[in-house]
Amino acid sequence: MADESILIIGANSGIAGSLIENFLDKKTVGKILAVSRSMPKNQSFHKNENIEWLLSDYTEHSIDQIVSTLKTREFIIDKVIICNGALHSSLFSPEKRVEDIELQNLDAVMKINAFIPMLWVKNLKPLIRKSDRCSITVFSARIGSIQDNGKGGWYAYRASKAALNMLMKTASIEFRRESAEISFLLFHPGTTDTYLSQPFQKRMADSAIFQTDFVAKQLIIILDNLVYDGEIKFADWKGETIAW
Repeated sequence: MADESILIIGANSGIAGSLIENFLDKKTVGKILAVSRSMPKNQSFHKNENIEWLLSDYTEHSIDQIVSTLKTREFIIDKVIICNGALHSSLFSPEKRVEDIELQNLDAVMKINAFIPMLWVKNLKPLIRKSDRCSITVFSARIGSIQDNGKGGWYAYRASKAALNMLMKTASIEFRRESAEISFLLFHPGTTDTYLSQPFQKRMADSAIFQTDFVAKQLIIILDNLVYDGEIKFADWKGETIAW
């Protein structure tokens, strides 16, 4: 598709930055709208006329404002990629035991990993419906698979990704009723060298940790081969299906 318009949400993450760089190298991409809490550190992004940076604090009001602006401009979206996600912060970390569970941490992780992506999909629906065809990619994780859970632990993160998967599965059914030319992808990037995985990398071999450029390229290959049949796919960086 020539002159694709791509909306990348959570655009200051490591993988999102590599996605932007790789999309800019593709001759089919016309415009990238990047949403994040702050402007990018990569100065080349500031100077590139094919990128427009939009700031959001990810409140419902902020999301609504950005989408309303896009509606006013009659912006047509070909790809939506939602990269938001949190595993730890200065206030919380993954729970090893059930005794570690705290309600405020459950709330925080669930909001970032499940509810904010869903609010974007909700608000973007009118724009997505105007597109001839559109793919919606949301960063999930294999750890959100109920069938794959053989180790336990990480209660909030597991639950938030499982909730995200269910929310997107349900949305895909609704969207499919109204447009066949749509595709949902729940993407598991694998352990990547980003802020999210840094506290846990010391336990892993270097070969098991991916660089952001590799993951970005893998995702673009998957997106280039998506079938727009209204279905949802839960897949890893190799494009292999993950059990729900």
